[in-house]
Amino acid sequence: MTAPVADIDIDAELVGRLLRAQHPDLADRSLRLVANGWDNAIFRLGDDLCLRLPRRAVAVPLLVNEQRWLPALAETLPARVPAPVRVGVPGDDYPYPWSICEWVDGEIASLVPVAERRAVAGELAEFMRRLHVPAPADAPVSPVRGVPLAVRDEQIQDRLTSGKLAREDELRRLWDELITAPVWAGPPVWVHGDPHPANLVLRGSRLAAVLDFGDLNAGDPATDLAAAWLVFDAQGRAAFQAGVDADDATWTRARAWALAIGTAIAVFADIHPGLADAGEHAITQVLADQG
Repeated sequence: MTAPVADIDIDAELVGRLLRAQHPDLADRSLRLVANGWDNAIFRLGDDLCLRLPRRAVAVPLLVNEQRWLPALAETLPARVPAPVRVGVPGDDYPYPWSICEWVDGEIASLVPVAERRAVAGELAEFMRRLHVPAPADAPVSPVRGVPLAVRDEQIQDRLTSGKLAREDELRRLWDELITAPVWAGPPVWVHGDPHPANLVLRGSRLAAVLDFGDLNAGDPATDLAAAWLVFDAQGRAAFQAGVDADDATWTRARAWALAIGTAIAVFADIHPGLADAGEHAITQVLADQG
């Protein structure tokens, strides 16, 4: 299994041309590639800014959603998010829109020992409470996040019978139990959609930022509450659960989402080796939790 091939190669020379043409006042800053992900290339620009540029056409609508919705959401949230401070348009041999965002100093939570992450459980719970408000009618929807669990059943069943995961029989039995939870009965709320620890930035014992809103959508908040198992151990999870105050059905669906996201991380560990431990951690926590 390999990462998708980029539709366009993005290097510092190309980014420099875009800056000189569209944001010339920033063009003399230092520029270096810091990540070349599944969908986007990230360049650091000077000390306090970064650029986010889609490397595949399918990622463009996700970036456009961030450009449209994050500036307003950022005003209501207690931790920083990658709301663009400037935007770029296609040009100079680059066919997609792109964003300039603030750079956030700190440490990615997936690189922080799990016990130390407990300190931010309350802050992450507060972030989720503030994010999970009814979304407007024209908010984006996702085919894979924030949806009823039944929508994901076929894909998850395939994953759990693929032979690529340890403890598949246990996971399959648990999934079949969790998927019977009542569906979300409330209005569609804002959902981050990808609440794993590599999307959290910590600074000391504080939550500095929540990254990567490419899966931003209106739907079931249980998707985001999967962070209880993806990010924390039992002690941290208890603090997080107390902070979000979810009902039993939502908490059950959240555990199912942790299973879904955790197994996806595990299956794709060869592509994202930095997340391999996160996938194993999530699966262990989901199976160990007795509810």
